Amino acid sequence: MKKVIIYLLSAKYRKYWIYGLSPIVIFFILHFTFPINTYVPYSQLIISKEGKVLNVFLSKDEKWRMKTELAEITPELEKAFIEKEDRYFYYHLGINPLAIARAIFNNVTKAKKTSGASTITMQVARLLAPKERTYLNKIVEMFRAVQLEVMFSKKEILALYLNLVPYGGNVEGIKSASLLYFDRLPDKLSLAQITTLAIIPNRPTSLALGKHNERIGKERNKWLNRFKENKAFDDQQIEDAISEPIAAKRLDAPALAPHFANYLHQQIPTIDIVKTTIRADVQSKVEDITYSYSRKLVGFNIHNAAVVVVDNKTRNIIAYLGSPDFADIQHAGQVDNARSYRSPGSALKPLIYGLAFDEGIVTPKSVVNDLPVDFSGYAPENYNRTFNGAVSIEVALANSLNVPAVKMLDQIGVKNMLQALRKAQFQEIIGKDKKLGLSVALGGCGVSLVEMAGLYCAFANQGTFQELKMLDNELLVGTQTTASLISPSAAYMLTEVLTKVERPEMPSDYEHNPHIPKIAWKTGTSYGRRDAWSIGYNAKYTVAVWLGNANGVGSPELVGAGVATPLLFKLFNVIDYNAPLDWFFMPDELRTRLVCTASGDLPSDFCESTTSDYFMPTISHTRRCQHLRYVFVSPDEKMSYCSECLPENGFKKKLYPNHSPEMLAFYESNQMNIIKMPIHNPQCTKFLEGNAPKIVSPIDGREYLTIDEEPIELMLNCNVDNDVKKVFWYINNKFYKAVKPNEKVFFSPESGEVKISCSDDKGRNTDIKIWVK
Repeated sequence: MKKVIIYLLSAKYRKYWIYGLSPIVIFFILHFTFPINTYVPYSQLIISKEGKVLNVFLSKDEKWRMKTELAEITPELEKAFIEKEDRYFYYHLGINPLAIARAIFNNVTKAKKTSGASTITMQVARLLAPKERTYLNKIVEMFRAVQLEVMFSKKEILALYLNLVPYGGNVEGIKSASLLYFDRLPDKLSLAQITTLAIIPNRPTSLALGKHNERIGKERNKWLNRFKENKAFDDQQIEDAISEPIAAKRLDAPALAPHFANYLHQQIPTIDIVKTTIRADVQSKVEDITYSYSRKLVGFNIHNAAVVVVDNKTRNIIAYLGSPDFADIQHAGQVDNARSYRSPGSALKPLIYGLAFDEGIVTPKSVVNDLPVDFSGYAPENYNRTFNGAVSIEVALANSLNVPAVKMLDQIGVKNMLQALRKAQFQEIIGKDKKLGLSVALGGCGVSLVEMAGLYCAFANQGTFQELKMLDNELLVGTQTTASLISPSAAYMLTEVLTKVERPEMPSDYEHNPHIPKIAWKTGTSYGRRDAWSIGYNAKYTVAVWLGNANGVGSPELVGAGVATPLLFKLFNVIDYNAPLDWFFMPDELRTRLVCTASGDLPSDFCESTTSDYFMPTISHTRRCQHLRYVFVSPDEKMSYCSECLPENGFKKKLYPNHSPEMLAFYESNQMNIIKMPIHNPQCTKFLEGNAPKIVSPIDGREYLTIDEEPIELMLNCNVDNDVKKVFWYINNKFYKAVKPNEKVFFSPESGEVKISCSDDKGRNTDIKIWVK
């Protein structure tokens, strides 16, 4: 063998090697010197998780040119186009010498062009770089065809051809034609439709789909009969295809989830086919239901809505609606309200209570006071401008009371709340720590519907936040962020509270409806009734709903419970109707215990009524109930004693309500009859321990302004213990007036610094300072 090789490489045969290899060497020199540009600007396709085209965007050169993937080229599609255009496609290297010879012979003998010699590969070369048809350009085309054969497989070349063939106007590629004329993807085409699309590229003007269907039918059947003669398909397939009518007409491009598609198109414009998490069936239902529902609200001057639906297990966004009518120019239908930043109203309250559960401050049955309060000038009020006195945490949350929520935020700290929101990727929160305060509890910050959906999805996943997914194949740069917002136990307690249906947030027409979905949900209404929110979840899905106007104009009807929750229920009933009941399991670390009904604390020996409550061992508070206290009183119960003045006999021990000063003030201002302790022994000389009067008006450290130098009147008011019968007011250390507790007194301060003092009849005193300008 070695001798044979040496002999063939000898001088005698060297010239043959040179003659044989020279064309190959020359080709590769030209190939690398003049590389072929195979870049094709495709239309971007946004497709659903199931593979359905949701939306499509024009290519950079304004063409409907949708990329056909190799998997979409069926055997029938491949065979029909090859049979029609290039029967020897798999047997040549881009150029068919026999076809060229035949074409030259026919054209010369008949003195005109009667047949072509272009292979599919040569057509791809021409479609990639269209030029005038000359003999020189034909030679260049053949060179380019060989380049393509060197660079790509036959399947890839066929796919390029199918992506570039013209169908008239700005429609190119078989995928574009099949979607825009037959409303189906290439792998779903029938043989009749495939043949129709195979014959049009040679005559896209005279065989225009939708205009010349009868002429196309005749041409199609002619080629089907040729296929039959060539045994390309079995006879029955051919007969069925011939009998199939042509019902092609130009259709609009798919336009589902337009706001979702636009967002992705802006984020990743260079990806030809974007595979998303959207479920087309759910998306269609959400769009139809929301559009129909929103039409009923137009009379109330409510024109926009947004919905986000999340699969809790995968964190996939399976439906996304930015507005009910994308084409509604008059009401800014193209604004993506799912990503617009707006006030959430009360919708952030569950996170506050969840953090409070984890701090051990309260449990669901813990009782807090819903009373007027002032936090250094910030005085929150309830939605109905009334107060409810002592309420449990679950009642406060279910009824969306404002004061208890602000109190809880004050106790857990605004900093901790903002930290949790940052973990949940609330973008408007980042960098605004110093600007945000207790008003965050009532919507004093900007949030988007997508962010709120992510937060409530975390509640449905044991308090663990993970970034919501929009892409099925995770094309976006970055990893999925995971963070624990609240513990699984806190999330479970929240869910149990938010599942209760006996609450004001229940829509009136659902009170006796047997089809109320079992979900945990919370509403929100922003200041000025500009935004109505309702966000709910069960084990499978989280659905977030927003209603309002894109321009921020409010409406008296824009209340979360009134307009947003009915839509939330409708969506759940459609998306998850009659699904097997799958609910949350109580975490192993969560326990139940008996607590006093009156206080929510561990029962004392005087507690007569108890109820079951959740708690976290070693975390939840272990306070003993003190809603009553034992007091030494005279036999006629008109005088009380302390240990210092207790007589040797002639007294008894009795339980009295242990109201705080602010609760006493609330009861008296509402003229509610309560049992109060008797007055303390006036002969007692001991300085009594207890609470000094708390001045609630005016506010300590506040600056008050006069107008046009006219004097102003300020109210003096305080809260005291229930054994106090009289208080004494002093202005700048001068006695002003003695009055009953909670009796409102007014005075006109002078300009400058003013010292205000209040003493009770036990000798306890409180001082504050204000400034008048």
